[in-house]
Amino acid sequence: MSAHLLDGKNLSKEIKNRVKTEVTAFTAAHSVTPTLAVVLIGDDGGAAGYARAIEKNCASVSMAFRGVELGADTTQAQAAAAVNALNDDPTIHGIMVLEPVPAQVDLDVLVLSIAPTKDVDGVNPINAGRLSAQRPPFFVPATPLGGVALMEAAGVEFKGKRVVMLGRSDIVGKPMAMLMLHRHATVTIAHSRTVDLPARCREADILCVAIGRPEMVKADWVKPGAVVVDFGTTYTDDGLKGDCDQAAIAEVAGMLTPVPGGTGPVTNAMLMANVLEAAKLAVG
Repeated sequence: MSAHLLDGKNLSKEIKNRVKTEVTAFTAAHSVTPTLAVVLIGDDGGAAGYARAIEKNCASVSMAFRGVELGADTTQAQAAAAVNALNDDPTIHGIMVLEPVPAQVDLDVLVLSIAPTKDVDGVNPINAGRLSAQRPPFFVPATPLGGVALMEAAGVEFKGKRVVMLGRSDIVGKPMAMLMLHRHATVTIAHSRTVDLPARCREADILCVAIGRPEMVKADWVKPGAVVVDFGTTYTDDGLKGDCDQAAIAEVAGMLTPVPGGTGPVTNAMLMANVLEAAKLAVG
């Protein structure tokens, strides 16, 4: 048995083509270009590289990008003021604050400053609450949205299925669990302190993994024929690795998102889709 690989690169292209078409029509109809502002605090090279990648993604779908660079000595109040200025700017539709931030800036507090209607990364707890309660409008983090999009494109059925979400982060694990619950799956959230973790994972028809430990999940953790969504992205000496032992699990699972080339590309596309939705909210 060899798993069907869920190709994120092709799906990402499809989503971006759709978004670009909609952006072109939206801009023509409203004389408004959907615009994403990215706040970078400090001089972290990885964050700067990610900002450049986001700018490139925006250009690929005819959106505008605004980079806001703040120094490494930026205070909490100054960072909040920068975010609030973007909240008040009608030409800005989406706002992201990139990690890491300097030690004197509390990111958990700072994201509370992002207007929920511009929180295209879904990090403001108000959006998490709206997702949980199914009270739109709300924004969901792009990574779990990408995982769902990959499965839906492959025709995966969710209703009545047993889903195990391995990982409980606010940006992937918890929102992914909510998205599965809203699709009528039976959901278990597991984590590093779950008793007999491999056995719990083997119960899953759909196993989603976002635990940040390269190749932690082994083939004998997977039910034969299961769908495995690997959100892991860890750079090692051997290249980019997911949280699953990809080669071994491919011989057991029915479907598998590869790393690289699985959830990552679709995450980028779903972020662009969120920015477009934010622009639509802004014009009413």
